[in-house]
Amino acid sequence: MLKRVIQQFDLNVISINEVEDSHSSTVYKCNLVNRENIFVKIPYTKLKCKRELEAYEILKDRVSIPKMLDYWPGDETCPGAFLLSELKGQPLTKKNSPAIAFQVGVLHATMHQIQPPSSQLTGIQDEFPDWSCFVESQFYSFAEDVKEVLDETLYRLAIEQFETMKRQLPPADGPSFIHMDFRPANIIVQEDKVSGVIDFESVRFGSTEIDFTKLHRDFLSFDLKLDQSYKEGYNTIRPLIDLEVVLPFYQFTDAFNSIGWCQRRGIEKHASFLTENISILKRVLQ
Repeated sequence: MLKRVIQQFDLNVISINEVEDSHSSTVYKCNLVNRENIFVKIPYTKLKCKRELEAYEILKDRVSIPKMLDYWPGDETCPGAFLLSELKGQPLTKKNSPAIAFQVGVLHATMHQIQPPSSQLTGIQDEFPDWSCFVESQFYSFAEDVKEVLDETLYRLAIEQFETMKRQLPPADGPSFIHMDFRPANIIVQEDKVSGVIDFESVRFGSTEIDFTKLHRDFLSFDLKLDQSYKEGYNTIRPLIDLEVVLPFYQFTDAFNSIGWCQRRGIEKHASFLTENISILKRVLQ
């Protein structure tokens, strides 16, 4: 499939390396004859491809993202492919400075400021009008897989906890463009500047409250200064919701859903991620 995509884009490639930390698509970094680096992205499904394509149109000139150099709609054997420019830098890490965290806050809030367009979308769903139903649907969809992993008592406690916490949520904040996978691996940093954000195959319009969990888990929770700077940056664009009220619920549901994701994708392959999320789930339940 990669060979066909490269032929479709008429690329003169010196070397190709698969990007490891990509979970909903196959991504390759290609070094061309002219020494330029570009990325070939092949989403797993037609729907993910449509979301990505619409996201590039919505975010263009509003948020720092890679340039879409070319697009192939695919055929009966390939869902489609993107040719993307390189955002200079490396993925965000917990070693980055509070100044970077401030910029991440600005970037995140800028995305959340974007509301559904008046034109009809075919890939990106607007889940905001039935937000509670969307969250519940995601949870119980993964519950079938989680049931195969957790012992019966822990599974039953998790279901009860979900129903209890869901009733305590405040009114949803939105509608906003939400990334749904806003984590360090998808935020690119070069020296003292955030270059931009990547990967849009999971995006929705919905409530902002779901979009903070992964960033908090993998970045903000390690240093209070990072957390404070991020919030300051976010608040320069739009008011940040009270995360203390909603974050516990979404940390819990993200851990639960991630356990189901590991079951679907292969427990052995994702053993460490599974263990991490079972620990988070148990901590919430205790």
